[in-house]
Order: sequence, then C-alpha cells, then structure tokens
Amino acid sequence: MGIKKYKPTTPGLRGMTGYTFDEITTDKPYKKLLVTLKKSGGRNNNGRITIRFRGGGHKRKYRIIDFKRKNLDISGVLETIEYDPNRTTRIALVKFEDGDRRYILAPEGMTVGDTIISTNGEADIKAGNSLLLKNIPIGTVIHNVEFQPGKGAQIARTAGGYATLMAKEGKYALIKMPSGELRKIHIDCRATIGQLGNQERNNIKVGKAGRSRWLGKRPHVRGTVMNPVDHPHGGGEGKTKGGRIPVTPWGKPTKGYRTRNNKRTQKFIVKRRS
Repeated sequence: MGIKKYKPTTPGLRGMTGYTFDEITTDKPYKKLLVTLKKSGGRNNNGRITIRFRGGGHKRKYRIIDFKRKNLDISGVLETIEYDPNRTTRIALVKFEDGDRRYILAPEGMTVGDTIISTNGEADIKAGNSLLLKNIPIGTVIHNVEFQPGKGAQIARTAGGYATLMAKEGKYALIKMPSGELRKIHIDCRATIGQLGNQERNNIKVGKAGRSRWLGKRPHVRGTVMNPVDHPHGGGEGKTKGGRIPVTPWGKPTKGYRTRNNKRTQKFIVKRRS
C-alpha cells in the first residue's frame, strides 16, 4: 500500500495525498455479493434530519462481508483484493473448496493465492485464519473479534485495526481493545488472526472540500457562529467563546463528558480506555 502526492497545479491539489492502489487486483466486484444502497441524507423514516451534515456523495453498492465465518473446516483461496467504498480497509474475495465465495476483510500481508480456514478446533496461527479465542495463544494480534458467540465480528474492523489477546481466565479472555480498554470476552467468541491492512490511511490528506462531498459529508457548522435560536453557543457581540461549557445543540455536555450507562456489561470492563 502506497501514498502518492499530487502535483500542485491547483490550490486543492497542493498538499493533497491519495492511494496508489498497488494492492488492488481488480476493479470489478463479485456481483452475487452486491446489494443496492439507498441514501438517507441523514434523515429518518419521518424525513427529519437525525444526523447532521450528511448528504450527496457518490453512488455506492454494499459488499456483503462474511463477519461470522460460517464455512467451518473448509479451506479457501484468496482470489482478489478489492476496494470497498463502505469501509476504510480493503476486502478480499475468498473461494472455498465447495465452490462458495465470500468477502472478508483483508489482513495485512495477505496476497492472492494464500489459503485461509475457519474452524472451531486447532489451526495454524497465520493471518486470515479464524479461530475461537480459547484456541488462540496469548499475545496474538487479532481482529474481527466477536462480542457474543455466533453474533459476528464487531471489534477491530477498521483500516490498520487490531486487538491483542492478553490473558485467559476461566471462561473469559482478556482483550486489549484498539482504544486501550481491557475487556473480558467469552472464550467461545471468534476472532481472526493478524492486523488489518491499509495502515497508511491516517496519512491521507483530503486536500479540498469537494473530496469530502464525494464521500457524502456536508460542511460542519460550529455552534459559536450560529444564532441563539439555533445553538446554545450562538449569539453574542462579535467573536465570542460561548460563555459556557461545550454542549451539543440540545444542551448535553460534550468534549469528554461520559454518557455510558450500561450497567449490565460494566463487569466485563477491567480497565477503562482513559
């Protein structure tokens, strides 16, 4: 994966960086695993904006990703590595021995022709293999970790993302999350070995407003430049600081204010990220 710079022929291109797409092997996705996406523009079923600053953007189709890895004990071969407009990491098309094809998130270092397997038993500790946490050695770097057995991967799915298996205690494994949080997860949950690719994504510089609009992001407006009727920070003579702690447009504190209120799962958190 490489980063390229653009010749500054326009102000927007000055400082802009983009992908070289060296690792991408095809630009045509597997049609049977595509689903049409309908844009919402941040609006709910009543037509009201529930997420601000969204809208527009290029048309996309969703790639169905196999987060459950249900093809047990059947080895598969990586056919392609592809770009996915719906996520930051790359995806890989895997063809299994029974002829079935599935998309998975592409781990770092995997190339076309590599074999992977998903199993409830023992398997090689190599990138792309999916095992239960109880069968993974302590200290292993993992991604695509489940919260509940059989639910499908929810943890460490972004570009360059990974978690670390720190310890095993009884029926729980201790996982160091990408945020730094230490959390207990049941040892019957599934995880995939390795770190996800496209680690250089954090070096990408958008460069111009139009490139954000292609991604469906509209301009973010600060509360301090609004009127009092629009935001608690609004109004005042000239440029003001707001005169109060930072809050959302609905008066809820932000910038560090803790909103977690799930006492049922509190016992699984050994150490908070902060």
